[in-house]
Amino acid sequence: MTRTKPLSLIFATAATALVALVVAGCGGGDDQATVASGNSNAAGGSSTIGVSNIGGLGRILVDPRGRTVYLFEKDTGPKSTCSGACATAWPPVTTNGKPNAGNGVTASMVGTTKRSDGKTQVTYNGHPLYLFQGDKKPGEAAGQNVDAFGAEWYVLSPAGHKVEGKAKNSGGSYAY
Repeated sequence: MTRTKPLSLIFATAATALVALVVAGCGGGDDQATVASGNSNAAGGSSTIGVSNIGGLGRILVDPRGRTVYLFEKDTGPKSTCSGACATAWPPVTTNGKPNAGNGVTASMVGTTKRSDGKTQVTYNGHPLYLFQGDKKPGEAAGQNVDAFGAEWYVLSPAGHKVEGKAKNSGGSYAY
């Protein structure tokens, strides 16, 4: 004998899961990716900003764990304009020391800037760097060309410029 759940129970379960997901995505602004100075960070990865080839986008910048990094077009200089809910959805790449440049990255373009919370954020060619919480694993770029928090988000080329276009197989699309 097969039992089926009442339709209202299915909808209630789905609604509860959706609310939990939204609440998790709207938490505080302390979710930041940290690039440690030295040879390794807490995750065991290199402390470098590197380059990876992401389908549809070509060679782009990544963090030490191979996660795609982004620029925020609302940032018109090295000072970040992303905090609070923005920094939860787009965690700043922060450092406890001087970040390093990996193969394919121009060392003179890697820098830092102080955030309003006092933390040090990694920059590249004057752009503060961010991750996207919608990217669940290395090689994803679901935040590419997303319009959120007042401007668009783009991946960066090793030349330090935004890359336009869409990523292939990036785990879906997200918008805020």
